[in-house]
Amino acid sequence: MSPTAVLVSCAELPSGDGDDDVLLPALSSLGFSVSWAPWDSSFDFASADAVILRATWDYASRRSEFLSWCSSVPSLFNSGDVVRWNTDKSYLVELSDAGVAVVPTSLVPPGSEPAFPSSEFVVKPSVGAGSRGAARFAGGSDASEHVAALHTEGHTALIQPYQSSVDASGELALVYVGGIYSHAFTKGAMLGSTMDPSGLYLTEKLAPASPPADAVALAEDVLDAASALLGILRAELLYARVDLVRGVDGKPLLLELELTEPSLGFRQADPEAPVRFASAVRQQLA
Repeated sequence: MSPTAVLVSCAELPSGDGDDDVLLPALSSLGFSVSWAPWDSSFDFASADAVILRATWDYASRRSEFLSWCSSVPSLFNSGDVVRWNTDKSYLVELSDAGVAVVPTSLVPPGSEPAFPSSEFVVKPSVGAGSRGAARFAGGSDASEHVAALHTEGHTALIQPYQSSVDASGELALVYVGGIYSHAFTKGAMLGSTMDPSGLYLTEKLAPASPPADAVALAEDVLDAASALLGILRAELLYARVDLVRGVDGKPLLLELELTEPSLGFRQADPEAPVRFASAVRQQLA
């Protein structure tokens, strides 16, 4: 009997945004019976051999419900424990404390008073997806109103100095499957982009990329540190996307580590990338 793999989406995008379309034939070629299903549907996820989070982009407004669902799924990739840790961007502070080069990050929970940088900065919710709720401010601005709005919605605010390199070169995303590097792509600056018709994420300008050595070295450090914090092996992460930017000194910095439902840029990758992903799914089941 063929193993079953379910790519998990949301009601607004039941078959994802198209980037993962190549995974269906890749998984089928390696013996899987594969289908899509929204996470909050009546699908029997417990019956599947592999339940793979791919486009659950409505989770931010329903995080408690989503985490409860994740905990109920036996064969979820990435695991529920990983999802719980990764869906709150306070993990950036943990990685920084572990010695990883991270974009300087401060957290302002409800009831706390913010301190704003003297240079350009960004304020966003610590729990969020698709850059919703993120705003950019000029140096010296008082963003208390935006922080208060996030607090009113129950969010912890996250404040970071804006990295001007994003305006010229965007972000560099390095994709790993089964803990091993697969491919990379660039993402244009998202702040100021238009919202997708689904209302779940901002549109991005993507392009294939060959990551320089210092970016790869940092991405490796990020995955090692995250795995140590989570108490798992890197190989236990079916997928990971490491988003990097350049700091004012030109050195790479971690902007985000996406372990829950990131777009993996298959349309910007080489033709073998979907098969690498499918092979990594088989590895997880073994």
